[in-house]
Amino acid sequence: MLLALRPLLLASLLHAASAMRVGAVLSARAMGISPHHVKMASVESLLPTTAVAALDVCRAAAKTKAEDSDAVVEALLTLEKECRAAAKTDGGALSRATLEALDGAWRLVFTTGTVDTQNKLGRKINYFPIRATQTFDTSTMDISNGIYLGDFAVLKFFGKFDWLEAQRRLEFDFDAIAVLGLKFDLPKGGAARIGSSTGLGSDSNVKRAETGKKAFFNWISADDEIATARGGGGGLALWRRETEF
Repeated sequence: MLLALRPLLLASLLHAASAMRVGAVLSARAMGISPHHVKMASVESLLPTTAVAALDVCRAAAKTKAEDSDAVVEALLTLEKECRAAAKTDGGALSRATLEALDGAWRLVFTTGTVDTQNKLGRKINYFPIRATQTFDTSTMDISNGIYLGDFAVLKFFGKFDWLEAQRRLEFDFDAIAVLGLKFDLPKGGAARIGSSTGLGSDSNVKRAETGKKAFFNWISADDEIATARGGGGGLALWRRETEF
């Protein structure tokens, strides 16, 4: 009798769990809260309290682009230091939460630029002047990176990524490119060379590709609003979530 009831009991439990999840999302929407907030409410709780002020500066910068550039850089450096320290003793919790939070689309707001780009321009880029959006699908490990005029992607890269939990590192490789909507396959290392020549990537990515290594970001944090990272070229960056992408 008990064996016969097991499938029914399991089905009931799954239905109840699903209903609770859907109910939480619907309740959040009714209250004007992003569904991402329901999913990722624990991300900020994993960060040290000393990182809260730095996060506030980054959130304000992502929203208004009016925060002092030096203050944003200082906030990113503080956040990087505090999150690195927290990640050493949390058993990978922050890393896993960061990966989960990265799922979706992100618009680049602020970057110090790679060290190579800083040397070429003689300055840091800071607030990014055009629309550049990256997307991550953590179910398929797909990545895209595009430059847009309005809603039209002028240039867009496509590829796959891997997540290294211990380092909170996202390694990626682009194998296709779309120019004005026309998509082409890329040879190995092709994206790195294009990125280096246009200033979108660093010369170090070309060298890594030549030795069979992938480009990467060391992620600092990600939540329902913003994400922060240090690129393989040494630059710091801040993104804001695009909820209607």
